[in-house]
Amino acid sequence: MSDNGSSPEPHESPPPAETRPDGGASRSKTRGTKKTKKSAEARTAATTAGAGLVAAVRALARRRDKKRVDPEADSAEADTSNLEVVASEADAGDSLTERRAEARMGGGQDRIDAQHARGKLTVRERINRLLDPGSFEELGPFLEHRHTAFGLDRQRHAGDGVVTGFGYIDGRRVAVFAQDFTVLGGSFSETQALKVGRLLETATASGLPVIALLDSVGARIQEGIWSLAGFGDLFWRNTQASGVVPQISLMLGPCAGGAVYSPGLTDFVIMARGSSYMFITGPDVIRTVTGEEVDAETLGGADTHAGNSGVAHFVADDENAAFEVTRQLLGYLPSNNAEDPPIVEAEQSIDPDVAELDNLIPEAAEEAYDVREAITRIADRHSFLEVHADFAPNAVVGFIRLKGRVAAVITNQPEHLAGVLDIDASDKIARFIRFADSFNIPLVTLVDCPGFLPGADQERNGIIRHGAKIVYAYAEATVPKVSVVLRKAYGGAYIVMSSKMIRTDVCLAWRGPRERSAFSMRAN
Repeated sequence: MSDNGSSPEPHESPPPAETRPDGGASRSKTRGTKKTKKSAEARTAATTAGAGLVAAVRALARRRDKKRVDPEADSAEADTSNLEVVASEADAGDSLTERRAEARMGGGQDRIDAQHARGKLTVRERINRLLDPGSFEELGPFLEHRHTAFGLDRQRHAGDGVVTGFGYIDGRRVAVFAQDFTVLGGSFSETQALKVGRLLETATASGLPVIALLDSVGARIQEGIWSLAGFGDLFWRNTQASGVVPQISLMLGPCAGGAVYSPGLTDFVIMARGSSYMFITGPDVIRTVTGEEVDAETLGGADTHAGNSGVAHFVADDENAAFEVTRQLLGYLPSNNAEDPPIVEAEQSIDPDVAELDNLIPEAAEEAYDVREAITRIADRHSFLEVHADFAPNAVVGFIRLKGRVAAVITNQPEHLAGVLDIDASDKIARFIRFADSFNIPLVTLVDCPGFLPGADQERNGIIRHGAKIVYAYAEATVPKVSVVLRKAYGGAYIVMSSKMIRTDVCLAWRGPRERSAFSMRAN
């Protein structure tokens, strides 16, 4: 019997090996010796572990029996043990506090100062200003990348350049992810893809809007294919969330290369003027390949994408204004496609001033007027939020409220190109209709259109293909649809602009002053 109360097993000798002419006996003997040695070591380790376990059990049993005789006998020992546990927890707490403080610093104070010098907020400052105070709950704050090539093993930061989590905006729960430019330029990595992917998956399953705060140089090229694979996963998740939950992208810094496709897949893009840029290839690459001289602002600035490309739906003067637009926009949208848009109490009666409306719309078909004046006089006071205001100005789209209920309004703009439909206007209208239909927002269409824009350039660039998108969007929409012909609707434009023939629910015609007067005379 050993000191620890266990009996060691006796050593077993290996069985004798048979003699063989080819020397097999000696080889067998060698293998047997190695096997026996290994087995003996394993048994010794197992015996030691077992002995330790038995000793621990017996010690606990002795302490239990001792307590039964004298319950206070080991109180001093218990107090000492508790103090050690408390001290250990305090040390762990201090360590966690330090790790959290380090994570909040991102890439360090120098890079935070550089971010502020550019007129940009840090990632956590942005989240705090966007969300309701104290509502943010972060996910995966300490995740780091696993790569070592190109010096990445010396550039590990908690969170790996992206902050993800959930919070509230005006009391409504939302999912948020924000890139941290102070950590490796906010470059998109395998770990970023993992964190953002988990957030999007949870938000889609839970029916929560997704808001992205983007500020990144693009892919983390040091990770090679892993970064590109992360982009692919992100794009896939964007498409799966499309039409299920609203997705809003805030461009608060550069966004280049493959990174631009994720915001391009979301429902709304908001850009901050002077600090945000989007392009697939930057000015330096264009200069090298084509010799063309162009600066970043002209190539991919906020005004370029709002007025020319149509990528940006809203432009804000600074980051704080972008947050305000986001909160305002979210007020018109349901959290997911299974809910109705939020209803608010109308500030004032929507009963229109008939005389004012009659005077607003000229009798002459060729005379211009601003259709926004008609929208604001029909909708609840101060409820019109225009979308894509600077893109394709011959069409106006946006959100309004009618007695507190949200509706999507689509109109022609006689003040620009007489309100004709062209390629850009067709894309603008069709995309907006499809979004509204996905999220249960009724359609109100105000028609004053002379037709499609004639011209060889329009035909070569596919006006037929783009115009057909409007027909498809209206025809497939299942939300309530109401159209009002304000003054004129000619040719193909009459058909595509929510006409009775493509199954609009209610089609109305606006009567001008002369018609109203004639009707009054007949009635008398």
